[in-house]
Amino acid sequence: MATCTSTPSRRRWGSTLAGVLILCVMLFPLYWMLDTALQPASGLLQVDPVPSRLDLSGFSKALGDQGGHLLTSLAVSLGAVVLCLAVSAPAAYGLARFGLRGTRTIVFGTLITQMVPGIVIANALYDSYVELGLVNSYFGLMLADSSLGIPFSIVLMRSFMLSIPGEVIEAAQMDGAGPVRTFVRVVLPMSRNALITSGLFAFLFSWSDFMFALTLNTTDDVKPVTLGIYQYIGAHVGDWGSVMAASVLSAVPAAVLLVLAQKYIAAGITGGSVK
Repeated sequence: MATCTSTPSRRRWGSTLAGVLILCVMLFPLYWMLDTALQPASGLLQVDPVPSRLDLSGFSKALGDQGGHLLTSLAVSLGAVVLCLAVSAPAAYGLARFGLRGTRTIVFGTLITQMVPGIVIANALYDSYVELGLVNSYFGLMLADSSLGIPFSIVLMRSFMLSIPGEVIEAAQMDGAGPVRTFVRVVLPMSRNALITSGLFAFLFSWSDFMFALTLNTTDDVKPVTLGIYQYIGAHVGDWGSVMAASVLSAVPAAVLLVLAQKYIAAGITGGSVK
């Protein structure tokens, strides 16, 4: 009996140890980035594994150089979230509830769009943006970045809306609610977790976008933080502390959102798996 009891215990300890090792490997680049940011006087390869003295001058310089770019990224990302949800939520509801012909083909085609390289889309958009006057504009970048999250949001929210009991929608319709009112008053509140999850991923897609920001902007009028960090880095970078400090600052909003919304993300991703 003792042998049988000890074997599962050893397996659990082994699994825990393996998980901790994998986590350490995955988090090491983040640790090295923070470590370098706290030692701005050191070169990239001369950084002490543990900083003996904390120096925040790199963060001060990064805020001075990239503060405006961080605000630009925040404004563009929030706008992209609004546009993404405004398009994907009705589309997901239509695909889930209206019994359209070829729904599976449409959903499959939506997923296929995620496989198209970003540079192809960016180059195709540039000519259209020039004609529409959307180059170097906040709205133009919001529109482009929102397209990064729309396919994922449609697929996720459709799966969730399929799990909503049909009786609930029928009851709303029997009370006199039309399709739009049913969608706004019944479906959207019940799809809160999926909406938050989709909005968060749309924010992350937009926040980390580099290709659209580089291609659709030819001036410094609209410069997200990804472009700011890119232009920070030259052929001979001497101030790696400021570069890493800017990278740490750019990662903070996404990390905070992930921590705050983690329970909604888990519910939103798994909610559509059980009908």
